[in-house]
Amino acid sequence: MAEKIPTCVVVGATGGIGTALCRRLAQRRANLLIAAREEGRLTALAQELGTLGSRVRSYPLDATRSDDVNAAVAAAVTEFGRIDGAVNLVGSILLKPAHLTTDAEFEQTLTLNTRTAFYLLRAAAKVMMESGGGSIVLVSTVAASIGLPNHEAIAAAKAAINGLVRSAAATYAGRGIRVNGVAPGLVRTPLASKITSNELALKASIGMHPLGRIGEPDDIASALEWLLDPANNWVTGQMLGIDGGLSTVRGK
Repeated sequence: MAEKIPTCVVVGATGGIGTALCRRLAQRRANLLIAAREEGRLTALAQELGTLGSRVRSYPLDATRSDDVNAAVAAAVTEFGRIDGAVNLVGSILLKPAHLTTDAEFEQTLTLNTRTAFYLLRAAAKVMMESGGGSIVLVSTVAASIGLPNHEAIAAAKAAINGLVRSAAATYAGRGIRVNGVAPGLVRTPLASKITSNELALKASIGMHPLGRIGEPDDIASALEWLLDPANNWVTGQMLGIDGGLSTVRGK
């Protein structure tokens, strides 16, 4: 019997981690629906992934709109017949103390990080309940589990992801749906460029991570790929700290 080709929906596919994950999945010849806001970058990524052997559908969307996310998941089912995995990589970084954070900044942080995750989980779970299961993976941050200064808004938004992962894992376990998350430390992505391009900030960040470096996109993408893999189908409700030891290890 031929091995079933998995189908995955990746929202936020054109970011640093999203691109790394899509390349990994394409090398496994997965069917991919890749979604992001910028159509030009999506088209370029889809073309690249196609050369690696994947069937790819690009889907421009605003992930802060639940109707857009629902439509993207529906498009994946129409294109490929089912979905086996779904990952939300939409997010933001806001480094400000609470007393300097405006209502608009806090609302945007919640919308980009928490609502986008909830919308994809809800849409994917509905489809996976009908098809016999799958894997949903969300992205949190190390700052949701340890206190880091000036992270109040993003820590609150991402701590909600931790709770969402565990509750949804309990809700859908009986339907064969696994729900997990990853909690990275600082990763060298375009989103983090304001930190990584500042020599003093980068040096300080490296010093915080016991392994002596910040993360690379592939460090996180490899964990996401592992959680999506049906071979690891006894793992659910977990938050994996992919953070160079920041959350659990005290450096010298």
